[in-house]
Parts: sequence; structure tokens; C-alpha cells
Amino acid sequence: MMEETSLLLLLFVSSLLCCTTNQANLTVSSSSSQMFKGGFVYLSCEEDDSSAGWTLRRNTTTETRAECGVKWGKSTGSSCIISYIQRADSGVYWCESREGATSNSINITVAGGSVILQSPVLPVMEGDDVTLHCKTETSNLLLADFYKDGSLIRTEPAGHMTIHHVSKSDEGLYTCHVSSHGESPPSWMTVASKPTTTAPPPASAPLQLVFILAYHLMVFCPYFISTLIMVSSYRHRPTGNDLPVPMAIPLPNQTAEGLAEEYDGIMAVTTEHHF
Repeated sequence: MMEETSLLLLLFVSSLLCCTTNQANLTVSSSSSQMFKGGFVYLSCEEDDSSAGWTLRRNTTTETRAECGVKWGKSTGSSCIISYIQRADSGVYWCESREGATSNSINITVAGGSVILQSPVLPVMEGDDVTLHCKTETSNLLLADFYKDGSLIRTEPAGHMTIHHVSKSDEGLYTCHVSSHGESPPSWMTVASKPTTTAPPPASAPLQLVFILAYHLMVFCPYFISTLIMVSSYRHRPTGNDLPVPMAIPLPNQTAEGLAEEYDGIMAVTTEHHF
């Protein structure tokens, strides 16, 4: 019973590993999360498995889970083109598969005014340097004030500010202001932690065995069904205790009776010779 339970559990874990949906990564042609209206934007799902059927979707102030090519953009397979972006295109964009798996999301803001803050559209890696640009439709070399979470950080005469060796404390909501032009929309900057390089502690021997078996079963996923059929057939085979007794083998009492009859015959012959 324990062996059957372990086998079913192992097959279940391996089937989960085999059937995991591959992921996709959403990329955008613009390096900034903010842009002026009228620009060209190209979004693409960089997918591990084209058979998953990834499509672009978005949430805006007027739409929810709207698919590219239906009411907005032009769909080209797993990519989407917005040839003339407008304020109504501001929102959250992501890739979604037929099975419902989702990629990373990207926020896009189309400015209604004359000032934008060019900040990274993707998360910034901890320890890297980041430069924020305050731009107007006519120039990006203007005296600009930079704010984080509503507080003034500093004023830059060239219109851009560099943050060296960013850390988690630099994560937040940024804006910039240019005199006589106005303020940019707010832009959230995300700081991602660097992956650790420390080797994980060695797993115990039983756990390693489970991982090895799960890996081999994952590789041979197409043979799971045939394996289950073979296991089921093996369970229904007759065991040694169920074998029928051969009719030709005499029982112990029958053997004893036969020996007694032979003994009586020998005694009778011996008696006749004595007389």
C-alpha cells in the first residue's frame, strides 16, 4: 500500500512539472514609461513556447483585459503595434496565454501636458546607476526640479538626474517640474534585488532521490500512460500463493495408502515361498 501511494505521488508531482506552462517576458520599444502623444510603440511577448498562444492585453480607465487588435493596436502574432499613441492608451500592459498564464506587466503613461519624466519602464537592478530625464516637447536641457514621494530631491540645470548605486530605499514615485512648462505625471521606479550567488545547502539523500526520479519522469512524460498500464497489469497477475495444485502430484495420505498396499503384496509373496 505504501509503495502504491509513493508511486502515485511521484507521478502526480512529475506530471505537474511536465505540464507547467512556459512563461513569456513583455518588452516595449520605449525605454521610458512616459511618452508624448503621437509616438510609435511596439510591444512584444518574448515567449519560451510559441504554442502557448500569447496575446497582448491591457487595463485602462475605460477597458479591462482588452486584447490587442480588437479595439486598440494592431496585432502581429505575439506582438502589438500602436502607431499613434494617445492619452487613452495610458494603462497597464501584459502578455497572457490561452491557459491564463501571465507575464510581467508594464505601465505606460501618455502625458497630457508638455512635460514628461523619462524613467526606466522595467525594474532597475540594485547597485546599478539610473538617470532620470525631465523633458519637454521642445527640449530636454532645462533647469528641472526632481521630486520623490512629493519631496524635493535636488535641482538639475541640465534636466537630468543620476542616482548612483540604487538601493531599495530609492524605490518610489518620482516627478519633475520645469518652470513655465509645468510638472510631469508621476512615475513609479521599481528596484529589484540582485540574485544571491550563495550555493544552497545540500539536500538530504531521500530528497535528492525524489528529485532525481521526478526529473527522469519529467523527461519521459510521453511514456507515463504506458507505464501506468503496465503497473496496473502487473498488479492483476496471479501470485505464487494462488497457483493451482497439480492433479498429478499425489497427496500425502494417498502416498501412504499406496505404500501399504505394496508392503502387503510383498509379505504375501514371502509367505508363499516359506511354505
